[in-house]
Amino acid sequence: MSTAEPIAPPPVPPAPSRHRGMGGVLYDGGVAFRVWAPNASAVAAIGTFNEWDASAHPLADEGYGYWSADVAGAKAGDRYRFAITARDGRVLERRDPYARDVEHSNGHSVVVDPASFQWPDEPFRMPPWDDLVIYEIHIGTFNDSAGGAPGTLQSIIPRLDYLVELGINCIELMPPAEFPTDLSLGYNPSHIFAVEDAYGGPDGLKQLIVEAHRRGIAVILDVVYNHLGPGDLDLWQFDGWSHDGKGGIYFYNDWRSKTPWGDTRPDYTRGEVRQFIRDNALYWLEEFRLDGLRWDATGQIRNAKGGNHPGDRLPEGEELIRWVNLEVNRRQPWKLLIAEDLQSNHDVTRPVEEGGMGFDSQWDAEFVHPVREALIARHDEDRDMGRVAHAVAYRYGGSALHRVVYTESHDEVMNGRARLPHDVWPDHADSWVSRKRSTLGAALMFTAPGIPMIFQGQEILEDGWFMDTDPVDWDKLHRFAGIQHLYRDLIRLRRNWWDTTRGLRGEHVNVHHVNHAAKVVAYHRWHHGGPRDDVIVAGNFSHRALDHYRIGVPRGGEWHVRFNSDWNGYSPDFGNHPSHHTRADAVPWDGMPFSVAVGLGPYTAILLSQE
Repeated sequence: MSTAEPIAPPPVPPAPSRHRGMGGVLYDGGVAFRVWAPNASAVAAIGTFNEWDASAHPLADEGYGYWSADVAGAKAGDRYRFAITARDGRVLERRDPYARDVEHSNGHSVVVDPASFQWPDEPFRMPPWDDLVIYEIHIGTFNDSAGGAPGTLQSIIPRLDYLVELGINCIELMPPAEFPTDLSLGYNPSHIFAVEDAYGGPDGLKQLIVEAHRRGIAVILDVVYNHLGPGDLDLWQFDGWSHDGKGGIYFYNDWRSKTPWGDTRPDYTRGEVRQFIRDNALYWLEEFRLDGLRWDATGQIRNAKGGNHPGDRLPEGEELIRWVNLEVNRRQPWKLLIAEDLQSNHDVTRPVEEGGMGFDSQWDAEFVHPVREALIARHDEDRDMGRVAHAVAYRYGGSALHRVVYTESHDEVMNGRARLPHDVWPDHADSWVSRKRSTLGAALMFTAPGIPMIFQGQEILEDGWFMDTDPVDWDKLHRFAGIQHLYRDLIRLRRNWWDTTRGLRGEHVNVHHVNHAAKVVAYHRWHHGGPRDDVIVAGNFSHRALDHYRIGVPRGGEWHVRFNSDWNGYSPDFGNHPSHHTRADAVPWDGMPFSVAVGLGPYTAILLSQE
């Protein structure tokens, strides 16, 4: 009789998940785990559901580099990671690339139940794009706690009523995706599916969107797909493979990896990486009910050096952009897709069907740079009215809404640049000349064709340069109440609140008056034309007041001054230079059949329309 030990049966190989989706996906009774790790020899799910035991729940090889398994008993709130055995035998514990929540940028992934947030049954309709006024917000500094804790998504909510009163109907949030530490501008995401825990996590963002929508405010989110990290970046050499010491499966492993922020440009040639980014864009728009996305630095996605040189083109990056934009437009065509490209490239906002990239709008370098240069120049003779006229009239393709116009954004007020009033006169942002020229710029921005945008605190004369440690100084709301009133008036005129300036929402512009010697520009805005539609805007870019200054108008009759930035109600030291209602003379001027004589204070803009 044999005394040999019985031979143990071979272990039963794990079965792949029966559920769809990447990452940790809840199902009734457990969690389905799926991850892409094409160079792994084994993968396991470890977490609080199995006391971090890598032998308890191995994942099955599904083929094509995907691994998955259903883990019964795992639940929402469980912490987890993937234990990836590399080809060289190393065991790498990695956070889930698709994690909807993480403890912090270097902590565990967290299983999330997306259905746990109770969305109210309150319909919201995106405002018409020709009615949008965007207010850019950095979550960590849009608060009242100077020198204290960073702001949160919750701390924005009490300010929403203020924004409504100002006339804002769209906020753009700088990136809230999880980043290292609690302070950041957000353009260094470690986990693009997780909302920064210091800001309040995924439910914090959803609650802000609910409260904004209740007030008629759309919410647009900044997303960063041109590079990732580079800090606390588990995607780096994710499954142990890399080439030349570079980033592995999620990143280019050659010269194309290099960006201004590190060697972490995603590898857009890989379908799995393109899917990762596509899934992220749809995740924000659908699961969070956001109203649009602003893609950061798209030039770095479509071009290895961020420009337009054909030799550096990344066609696979362009293909990613087209795919995502087509998919969004197929599912939710009312969502606004904005590119920060800044290369004056018309293809960015050209429809995909016409060979373009399919964005709805793009930040416009052709506006912000010449306008800021004209306002910052120390001497009047250095202001180029031709460039200002070009800035007002420029457009991409057939629609004026293909561009976002602004004089301040987070990019324009940091990294060696400062708020416009500070740049006019450094360290004297509250001076007369800084207030006059910066508000002249605001008048151009709100009356030029395009979607206008201001940066947080711009309306209360925030100064210096922007940092992620410097909260908005809300005391200035009282000190510069008149300047805030000026912005409110301009926003309401831009949105045609009183049905007297319909043309400011229209497509048409004619810069019919450019006087380089006197430093005056005037232009005609209209939608269909006629009383309450035609708007004439005149801007004086000199320190001299001008009396009885003649500009052309399209029609006879009375023209009413709807706005005068020199009004001393905006600031007691403004000159209140007279610019009263005026009757047009049958004197042809500027190629128009009639003209009016108006008064223009120094560094002043006026708006005229008819009843």
